[in-house]
Amino acid sequence: MRRRCLISLAAAAALGLVAACGAPDSPGGSARTGGPVPEKPGAPVTLNVLDVAGNLQLTQTMIDEFVRRHPDIVSRVTYSKSPAPELVGKVKAQQNANRVDIDLVLTGVDGLAAGIDQALWTPLLPTYAGRLPGMASYLPGAAAMQKLAGDFGVTVTYYPSGPLLEYLPSKVPNPPTSAQGLLDYARANPGAVQYARPSNSGPGRTFLMGLPYLLDDSDPKDPVNGWEKTWAYLRELDKHVRLYPSGTGETMKNLANGSAKIIVTTTGWDINPRALGTVPKDAKVAALDGFHWVTDAHYAVVPKGVSTDKQAAVLALLNWMLTPEQQARAYDKGYFYPGPAVRDVPLSMAPADSRAAIEEYGRPEYERLIADHPLEVPLDAKALVAAFDRWDREIGGGKVTQ
Repeated sequence: MRRRCLISLAAAAALGLVAACGAPDSPGGSARTGGPVPEKPGAPVTLNVLDVAGNLQLTQTMIDEFVRRHPDIVSRVTYSKSPAPELVGKVKAQQNANRVDIDLVLTGVDGLAAGIDQALWTPLLPTYAGRLPGMASYLPGAAAMQKLAGDFGVTVTYYPSGPLLEYLPSKVPNPPTSAQGLLDYARANPGAVQYARPSNSGPGRTFLMGLPYLLDDSDPKDPVNGWEKTWAYLRELDKHVRLYPSGTGETMKNLANGSAKIIVTTTGWDINPRALGTVPKDAKVAALDGFHWVTDAHYAVVPKGVSTDKQAAVLALLNWMLTPEQQARAYDKGYFYPGPAVRDVPLSMAPADSRAAIEEYGRPEYERLIADHPLEVPLDAKALVAAFDRWDREIGGGKVTQ
């Protein structure tokens, strides 16, 4: 290892470069990956952020503003995006090569769970909870989602999610009102009902986890032994589903072009695509009788192998992101409606374009639906991975579009 370092230094000298072996983007900083995390990095660092959940749509302005105001902590940020199912492979490959270039991952429950299952994440809690005082202000639903993350993820945005059905009234004048009604509609209209692969779709996994409540299954939290009715329902529904898009966005386009008549959606996936013009403004949503909300959140996680200097920068950034002023940006244009994870962040605090979009494309009935139906946290990491695996093997893996 010492020989490799000497060779690297010699090569740098030959190119006329001044660099510190192992920490080229953090002059004067430490490349140490273990031990206590300092209050701030020894020198400004570059943070490489990977988003596998679409979270940057909600938080990139928060991050960019932090960099502008705290150049002594973060010199710049690079952003990249990837589908959630590719996350584990990317991170494991870097860790196996002892070169972790991803400093911060923004992920949903799917990526969080997969990484916990593979022991990829650095535990940030409870050790550094004192540096994240905003966590004490979480909404009850966000606090429950934080508990689900254990020691590894920090909740940065939250919403009640779904599952809901979305349709165009001109194509579906009488939408289903029950789980059985949805199955009957699919049977009578082959290919008309569509949802995306659950392991790469918030609405898809919300539908998967919401069915046990709709069907009164024996244990909604146990997909292995408690979902007998759910797996039977999914197998029957699959007979009338022609394809499963690999991502939610494709289902929205299919609804708009008429190749799908009813799709699975969530509050955010209802509002935002209509605000962006992807889906017609007159699209409607329906909640099935007896449904429970399955809540959702986006998390910040740090892969093992990230230097303590960069961990210090991440903690400072997360503390900033959990302030009410920054959380107000999470309203966006309804993408993760409402979006803020902390209390006392009314829509009036949001940027003007967010307020305008939600006032025009939001739905007054959401307030009543959220108040009148139970809120359930998703499956824990192990159970969620098991549910995704079984769905891929036994239900729709062979019909997923690429």
